[in-house]
Amino acid sequence: MYIHQHICISPQHTSGNIDLDAVEASKEGKLVALEPKLEGVPPGMIRRMSKAVRMGLGAGLPVVTNNEVDGIIIGTANGGMEDCIKFLNQIIDYDEGLLTPGNFVQSTPNAIAGQLSLITKNKNYNATHVHLGLAFENALIDAKMLLEENAEAKYLIGGVDEISTYNYNIDYLAGWYNKTIESKKLYEAALPATIAGEGAAMFLVSKRPENAIAKIAAIETVHTTDLGVVQKRFEKFLSQQKVDPSDTIFISGENGDSRLNHFYNACEELVDDLPTVRYKHLTGEYPTVSSFAVWLAGYAVEHQSLPSHFYKNDIRSRQVEKVLLYNNYHGSQHSFIFITKPK
Repeated sequence: MYIHQHICISPQHTSGNIDLDAVEASKEGKLVALEPKLEGVPPGMIRRMSKAVRMGLGAGLPVVTNNEVDGIIIGTANGGMEDCIKFLNQIIDYDEGLLTPGNFVQSTPNAIAGQLSLITKNKNYNATHVHLGLAFENALIDAKMLLEENAEAKYLIGGVDEISTYNYNIDYLAGWYNKTIESKKLYEAALPATIAGEGAAMFLVSKRPENAIAKIAAIETVHTTDLGVVQKRFEKFLSQQKVDPSDTIFISGENGDSRLNHFYNACEELVDDLPTVRYKHLTGEYPTVSSFAVWLAGYAVEHQSLPSHFYKNDIRSRQVEKVLLYNNYHGSQHSFIFITKPK
């Protein structure tokens, strides 16, 4: 499966004029996405949209506007949740009387894929995967399976999540976030928590290698809290790929949470001859943050380099032909993705 176009909205300068050297810092334990101006969408419609929908449209519309896609597949854990809570509060505030439909229409996770479809009048396959930390990975697998059936098709795949009051408060009370942690000291904090993030990344994929940016060569997911299982699955995944230290980098989903470090350290030990790249000091943690990692992998393959602040160790590849990704969400949902330069 080949990536032909990718757009990313994040807390950093990753859309429009991309500048990965300029790093925006977190505030009160949050990294908030920088939203571009939405072109071609009526202002009245924009006012009724949640941030997740706006980010999804901001990243997805430039792709689908210029390409007729055979399906829109989105992965999200909390897309539409903010509007869902607003609508439920309205039911109480208005004593189940006359309610404005806007929040209800925008309140479901499939609002992002639905709005992309409605605005572009795309009546093809439309699906939303809502599986917490594996939502985006399942969207990738869905597209991969569809392309096996129809080799001529093109699909828009994306991962979108926002920092909503609802999901942030629950995760904060559960101990996953800490407001005192700063992004610039994320990996040195040594606390059982991390910083919150949000963003959207969209990809145009097909089975054709012509004019492709990168190839998603393999993807694997696993649900477990057992370190031994993760190690064995990662070892097997590595044995199935052609990993060469001279042209491969390892992108780690390390997020500074001391409870999860043993997973990342164990995987790093298996590829200790590779350059290790980290990115969550730029994005924070959110369920579909692996979509940013895939965007970053595509960027690295396309531009053959990344700024020095990404690197954890002193190893550098002469060139970037392959990228190995590992991410886990809350220590129980793990994914391995292998991305290569198209040939």
